[in-house]
Amino acid sequence: MSIIEKHDKHIMKTYGRLPLAVERGNGVNATDEDGKKYIDFGSGVGTNSLGFCDSDWVEAVCKQAQTLQHNSNYYYNKPGADFAEKLCGITGYTNLFFGNSGAEANECAIKTARKYSFDKYGKGRHTIITLLNSFHGRTLAALSATGQPEMHNYFFPFVEGFVHVPANNIEELKAKIDDSVCAVMFEYVQGEGGVVELEKSFVDELFALCAERDILTIADEVQTGAGRTGKLLAGEHFNKKADLTTLAKGIGGGLPLGICLAGEKCANVLTAGTHGSTYGGNPVVLAGAAAVLDKVSKPEFLAEVTKKGEYIRTKLQGLDEVVSISGKGLMLGITLKNKKAVDVMKAALEAGLLVLTAKEKLRLLPPLTVDYESLDKGLNILKEILQ
Repeated sequence: MSIIEKHDKHIMKTYGRLPLAVERGNGVNATDEDGKKYIDFGSGVGTNSLGFCDSDWVEAVCKQAQTLQHNSNYYYNKPGADFAEKLCGITGYTNLFFGNSGAEANECAIKTARKYSFDKYGKGRHTIITLLNSFHGRTLAALSATGQPEMHNYFFPFVEGFVHVPANNIEELKAKIDDSVCAVMFEYVQGEGGVVELEKSFVDELFALCAERDILTIADEVQTGAGRTGKLLAGEHFNKKADLTTLAKGIGGGLPLGICLAGEKCANVLTAGTHGSTYGGNPVVLAGAAAVLDKVSKPEFLAEVTKKGEYIRTKLQGLDEVVSISGKGLMLGITLKNKKAVDVMKAALEAGLLVLTAKEKLRLLPPLTVDYESLDKGLNILKEILQ
């Protein structure tokens, strides 16, 4: 029985999987069970930020696994303390909470925002405004926060207290703000919603409106964070730091990690017993995350991410099939003229290239460490398909 057959027999079919069973990976290259190689321009939906099995990441993870793989949150551990100190120092946040996924990080932010308002203003100030086409996770609260109506089915009743407005429409946002609102939650670049960037003017007014009324800002940087857009945090492109910022995906380098960063205003909101996670702050995961942070926080590394993103744009923008390219850094969405993105994705798989989709767009999220030779090989495959 093949890997795919065994998988489909025993694992719930909650994903529309492509017919590929990855057996191993190295750098930007994946190899399937039959030995066929693929160039990976998806990096596990932005999770393998340093590519497959980066040597420094592997060394850090293996060393920690041989030292201490887990201890409960009754106690302290050094990898957690060291990583938190470094990440807070670099980002300017006061403290953080460790979970295991983007959904968990967003749950923490939601709870923090609601408790902040409860503590300060009392019951009833709990509404969180999010943007249409946003994606914040699959748990009930994170799914309720997600601004995609087609996802709001089956699992009734959804969590109350979420209102959705169109991205980049400041008048709609103003119209929805009332005395029940405690926070506005957004992605600087919407990932699953189609690689849609927020306009700087919209972000500026959003922050100003929230500051006037003591409404918290929550930046979901699950996909945009950890250097993906050419900045450690995408908020740096807008010269903004939200009250709460969530990270996951790329910061763990391939191991499960979610982080909720809190500024001074929210630093002491969650107290003992108000939130928790059994595996949150796992030493092995954080040893790997430290190796990721060491690389992606370097200015010269981030400059290369921006340069590689521009290189991709230059190579693809002249193609007749390419209408436009959105996104920042190595988070790119390609609008096509005639072809369907899903068909291009399937054709690329056959040709040995792994790409993604986001709504109607083709989506590229290569490892941040991708080399130019691999970029050229992958882009040549893509160009042949598009032409």
